[in-house]
Amino acid sequence: MAGADSSIVLASASPRRAELLELAGIPFWVAPADIPEEPLPGEEAIPHALRLAESKARAAAQREQAGRFFIGADTIVVLDGRIMGKPQDSADAVRMLTALSGRSHEVVTAYCVLDRVTGQDFSDAVRTTVQFKGLAATEIQRYVDSGCPLDKAGAYAIQGGAAHMVREIRGSYTNVVGLPTCELYEALHRMGAL
Repeated sequence: MAGADSSIVLASASPRRAELLELAGIPFWVAPADIPEEPLPGEEAIPHALRLAESKARAAAQREQAGRFFIGADTIVVLDGRIMGKPQDSADAVRMLTALSGRSHEVVTAYCVLDRVTGQDFSDAVRTTVQFKGLAATEIQRYVDSGCPLDKAGAYAIQGGAAHMVREIRGSYTNVVGLPTCELYEALHRMGAL
């Protein structure tokens, strides 16, 4: 991770997103943006994720003195057209994982790159389909008891203890982790950040 003199700022406290940027060789520093993440009434999945990604990038850009390019991102899990947020507690995590068991769902990560100097921004949302195997109740409870799913959209982290639950992925793996690295890299390059 680069120091505060880097022109790229990640507006997220997610260690997974930071790790993905590091693996891609992108110099950056972190300035988390804390904004409300609840969907607006009637808001659909992709507009919701895009709104949050843009809001995070703008909030960090308004607050920070250094940096030029601000990256905001938001990842959501969508089952049967409904947004599954982060579980409120262990019982909610069990409910979510039970609903995902044996089924396909969609992971949507929206990202926004905001150039503070020009005022230009670029946003997009990447969709990945994930198929879960059937999960036994004891398997779900063991995973919930680990504490891992309690701060994750859809109550799971593919890179954090849930890899054995995933039978198939159609689309970007890094998108499921929390940042579509290929698409983001291309956006940063097009905007002159790399």
